Amino acid sequence: MAVAGLILITRNTATAQTVDILDQSGFPVITAQPTDQAVIAGSNVVLSVQAVYADNYQWQSNGVDIAGQTNTTLVLPNVGVNGAGAYSCNVSQSGGDPVPTRAASVLVETAAKPATAGGVHADGILGGGPITVSGAPRASNGTINPCPGGFVGYVNYTKSISQGWGWTPISGATTLTAADGGGRTDTKIGYVGEYGDTGCGQTLVTIPYPPPSPIYRFTIYFSNNMPTTNYPITLTGFNP
Repeated sequence: MAVAGLILITRNTATAQTVDILDQSGFPVITAQPTDQAVIAGSNVVLSVQAVYADNYQWQSNGVDIAGQTNTTLVLPNVGVNGAGAYSCNVSQSGGDPVPTRAASVLVETAAKPATAGGVHADGILGGGPITVSGAPRASNGTINPCPGGFVGYVNYTKSISQGWGWTPISGATTLTAADGGGRTDTKIGYVGEYGDTGCGQTLVTIPYPPPSPIYRFTIYFSNNMPTTNYPITLTGFNP
């Protein structure tokens, strides 16, 4: 039976080389990580992990075990704003130490107005009005000068590349803004466009029109008192 592992080459006292096999089958190896997602409220979220030399899986939300979620796939049905967060999975062999996956960000989008009976939003998602995107704050002490300056945490409002990376300015819109959706006045908001244009401001930031880039992503920075629950940003003039 073949043993998976690395070849370890050592030198003995007679200077002759000997070859030993370093068995790695006791260490899980993650071969596919869970990916970031941004979804409309009410959608289903599916996260998955693939690994070899692994027997056990334990999914976590913001670092806390999710009861009963011990498969390679995590399904979050009908996700709401409270479902936004950072999701990861601890992978292990029986009796062994866990190996964590990356923390995949799940963002949840809601519109300023509900959908009509036909399922098309009168305003908001795919309709040109304000949309709100909720995400999980992450602790991180840092400084970026001149703006946002010092901060104790942030929320990144981004998407995976497969989902388009960010938010698209609406053709014909004359107001492109990102505002603190939680009501605080001490936060800083930064943006970066696909073509490298950037900006930053307190509580509210405005992208010039016509916008230099076709897609934008955003970050809220907390100078103090980082929230412990999901935090919203309100985007005007953007579609998902």
